[in-house]
Amino acid sequence: MIVVLLISLMCFASCTKARAQNIVRLDGTEIAKDSLTIQINRLIKNANIPGIAVTIFNNNEVAYKKVLGYKDYEKKLLLNGVTNIYGGSFSKAVFGVLVMKLVEDGIIDLDTALESYLPKKIYEYKPLTRWHDDFSALKNDSLYHKITARMCLTHTTGFANSRWMESDHQLRVNLEPGTRYSYSGEGFIYLQVVLEKIMGKNLEELAQEIIFKPLNMDHSSYQWSPSFEDNFAYGHTITGERFKKDIDNEPRGGSTLETTPEDYSKFLKAVLQNKIITQNSWNELFKPQFRIRSIKQFGPLALKDSTQNDAIELSYGLGWGVLKTPYGFGAFKECHGNGFQHYSIIFPEAQKGIMIMTNSDNGESIFKELLEISIADTYTPWYWENYIPYNNK
Repeated sequence: MIVVLLISLMCFASCTKARAQNIVRLDGTEIAKDSLTIQINRLIKNANIPGIAVTIFNNNEVAYKKVLGYKDYEKKLLLNGVTNIYGGSFSKAVFGVLVMKLVEDGIIDLDTALESYLPKKIYEYKPLTRWHDDFSALKNDSLYHKITARMCLTHTTGFANSRWMESDHQLRVNLEPGTRYSYSGEGFIYLQVVLEKIMGKNLEELAQEIIFKPLNMDHSSYQWSPSFEDNFAYGHTITGERFKKDIDNEPRGGSTLETTPEDYSKFLKAVLQNKIITQNSWNELFKPQFRIRSIKQFGPLALKDSTQNDAIELSYGLGWGVLKTPYGFGAFKECHGNGFQHYSIIFPEAQKGIMIMTNSDNGESIFKELLEISIADTYTPWYWENYIPYNNK
């Protein structure tokens, strides 16, 4: 009897240890961590990606983290967990949480016209930055006064993604605010500038106070810091050449985040564990605010609709994309910048998630396969995101 009991305990301990070496995917299947690392190495080799960082969450905790490859492919300098990586549009997910903290503190309301918070019209303010707080072009615009914080965070302001995409480089509202999803970094800038004027603090001060310091994100900032110079990643072209590192960005809530794999993993873990903001704010953040039916997120097909994503009820929350799965909702955010392509998706009800950061214009070409292999995510709208697999190009 004692022998049987001992054997049972040994088997239990052995199985528990083996399970700890595995990642439990959305559908309940498992993949060994060593096997996943082998698969990631295969993908980055085949797709010509210099460097990658992957973090996977099980039970709202980090279950796997791996950093592979180079921060500088030409010099063969290795990437690591505290290497500074340009976060690009990962900025928007952080900014969404920051804004919800200010909403719950009564600083701002999601549905009040932003211009009503200021003593004078936004176009009457003298710009304090090189360009992003120059709203003089809106003087004769008849629609911008309708824009609210909710519209900014759901990409329904009607602004272009960037004023530099307009033929005359002048900011304008192209669509009736609140009527159509149209990805816009300019909407985040507008909300940021209004908040800065209300608070009397700049974005970097607010982010450090509300997000970075409480979460011990010691290597994160909305602007370049000289402290990053000793360990930062270059972005790389599809053929592996380095992009010049841009270090003169002014803080912008939609695009200028500088972070590390370790730091951004801390942020996602905090979101999964519902830190920083209250439950009501968290619920609002991830509530489907606006349904998306466009064929693609960008380009001509962004203006044409289809039913291709109806099964996942593709929508936008506040700074995050939202989709529906049999395992609960997923909240995602991506980055597509010169030489840096990232993706993260969390499934709060399943207590799982993944973060992928790459320093390559080839990064997105492995996202579909990596998501399926690692966490059995077959729900991310890869075609809408234009994540065309490297072996299908």
